Amino acid sequence: MVLSTSIQPRKQRRARYQAPFHLRTKLLGAPLSPQLRAQYNGKRTVRVVSGDTVRVTRGDFAGDEGIVDMVDVKNSKVIVHGVVITKADGTEKPRKIDPSNVMVTKLNLKDPKRAARLAGGEA
Repeated sequence: MVLSTSIQPRKQRRARYQAPFHLRTKLLGAPLSPQLRAQYNGKRTVRVVSGDTVRVTRGDFAGDEGIVDMVDVKNSKVIVHGVVITKADGTEKPRKIDPSNVMVTKLNLKDPKRAARLAGGEA
């Protein structure tokens, strides 16, 4: 998906930050695990939704696995259950992670349209 035709990073970032919500949702894609990729005929990425199980692949929490609690479309981040940071006063706060830094290991297929789209049908 192309938000900007410019090759200048400044204009590409600007296009990302000023994109409307119906285009920002396309920026929430995460790679599928090799097992899911084989199951869904080589599909490499999928949009992350609440209820998907993901494994963090980058950062301080690399290797941790959990269920996606929330998807922040405005900031293009996901919140994974169990990935928290401890604040100075001892309270815990969920750590927002970029969807490109997680790998989907189990899909939430409660939405029939999503299941049909992944299976290769029209939806």
